Amino acid sequence: MQRQPFKNLGFWLIAIIGVLVDYLSKRWVLAHFSLGETRPLIPNVFHFTFVTNTGAAFSLFEGSDWLKWLSLAVSLGLMAVALWGPHLSLWEQLGYGCILSGAVGNGIDRFLWGEVVDFLHLPIIPVINFPIFNLADVAINIGIVCLLILAWRQPEPEA
Repeated sequence: MQRQPFKNLGFWLIAIIGVLVDYLSKRWVLAHFSLGETRPLIPNVFHFTFVTNTGAAFSLFEGSDWLKWLSLAVSLGLMAVALWGPHLSLWEQLGYGCILSGAVGNGIDRFLWGEVVDFLHLPIIPVINFPIFNLADVAINIGIVCLLILAWRQPEPEA
């Protein structure tokens, strides 16, 4: 059996592209928006609104310094699995690659500035006051969905 030159290549490509897109989108927001500024793309449906967040999703654990260390631990753990673990399936590479890109993207913000840049706003969901988020958050959620799909597609182990 011929060995693949770089194991789990899809994982690495997805992670690198995700980090770059997240980083560039946040730098664009920082260069073109004032903190708190909103620009509707589709009024009352989809806006760019620049806010910062020292917590996790939905502002959970607001002001917690340990979140940057959690991002680092998750990132290092996922990279270790991709480097030294087994060859991952397509869904695993997609899922873990997206989660890594989100953890690194938000981790960069936490380590550099102590807070995360958020800017994607969906005011169409007013009932739950849906939080403003960023592309790293989107990547993490896509990764979780990929892993859930994989789990549902796995056959039940025979007893």
